[in-house]
Amino acid sequence: MEYRSRTIDDLVDQHLQAMGGVLLEGPRGCGKTATGEHHSRSSIRLDSSPQLVQLAQLNPQALLEGDTPRLIDEWQIAPILWNAARHEIDTRGQPGQFIFSGSASPPPDPSRHSGAGRVSRLRMHTMSLAERGLSTGQVSLEDLHQGLSEVSSRSNLSYEQLSKCTIHGGWPGLLASSETAAIRFNRSYCEDISSAGIAAPAGAMHDPIRMRRLLSSIARNISSEATMRSLANDVGGSDTSIHPETIRTYLDSLTRIFCLDELPAWGAKLRSRSRLRTASKLHFCDPALATAALGVTSDRLAHDPEFFGQVFESLVIHDLRVYAQAHDAQVFHYRDSTGLEVDAIVEYSWGDWAGIEVKLGWNQIETAERNLLKLRDSRVDTDIAGKPSFLAIITGTEYGYTLPSGVHVIPLGVLRA
Repeated sequence: MEYRSRTIDDLVDQHLQAMGGVLLEGPRGCGKTATGEHHSRSSIRLDSSPQLVQLAQLNPQALLEGDTPRLIDEWQIAPILWNAARHEIDTRGQPGQFIFSGSASPPPDPSRHSGAGRVSRLRMHTMSLAERGLSTGQVSLEDLHQGLSEVSSRSNLSYEQLSKCTIHGGWPGLLASSETAAIRFNRSYCEDISSAGIAAPAGAMHDPIRMRRLLSSIARNISSEATMRSLANDVGGSDTSIHPETIRTYLDSLTRIFCLDELPAWGAKLRSRSRLRTASKLHFCDPALATAALGVTSDRLAHDPEFFGQVFESLVIHDLRVYAQAHDAQVFHYRDSTGLEVDAIVEYSWGDWAGIEVKLGWNQIETAERNLLKLRDSRVDTDIAGKPSFLAIITGTEYGYTLPSGVHVIPLGVLRA
């Protein structure tokens, strides 16, 4: 198949020019292998033969030979190659030697080098709407950050089409698939997570039934700050108890295979006496897994605006992460003890920040604008954190424009990196 360019491509090139190796991490099926092969001149796939894993134990050097950059796919199957490649990077003294890719983090090993100074880590996500060719790309995150004064745009995605996009998911292998095939894939993905017997950090295997219930509970609480106790109550049910700490181990295991992508709280410098809430929000690696875990179709999603609003927020956070990564930025959420909440904060490595609210429909825009202005004017100490580079409301509506306050209203269907 012809390679579909990804937002992360430029970053991979930049890191290969600066570092001895690059590690591409992300959920199974998000396109790591294809991207790694696109940027490499030779490759080896460790999951293609058990003999390769045995060879890695006996003679790891043999698997590192080849034109560079050399892709070592699913490296976590033979983690001994990590230290061997690190030594080889030191010996060769040249950047761009190896690309590692993996869909899980191997168990901790104190003898394994961190890779600091040799290998940089890049997180891959499933495809954004722009990468899938569904966004017009009229408004870029970079233009907004650089001070775009006025937005004027129009999305091609109707409410129903946006529902179908959400159900479908951003898996590269599904670009040409029907909705029926996509639903089947996503439900199978959830079932595989539940029944494959994911190992806990301590080595024990999680219970498949409990894992299945947990996926459903996360789906119901998508884009929220659900507590460990509330998740435990969902998983345990009325006749079985499960300790909240056990739920945390399940969540950690889902994070280790990059299925769970929690959104941390922003550590803002406040001028008010309000206290920051520090709980993370729950998100899957792709919001399509939330609908799949609950057996929701696009028609049912479109007729449930409350749940659609939750899933739409997760879709926006997903795409913002893809776009922000291209500009060395990270995405957080904000909530304080007064109840003021802002759905997304984009923070750049040099300290700039932007506030973003997410609203599926037009009828919540006034409230979202008020929240953003309150955050800027009465919560954040702009003498320390600086003024926001922009404030925006990302919507599922058709038109993009700028309010008199300077807050931009931007349909997700026009956004790009």
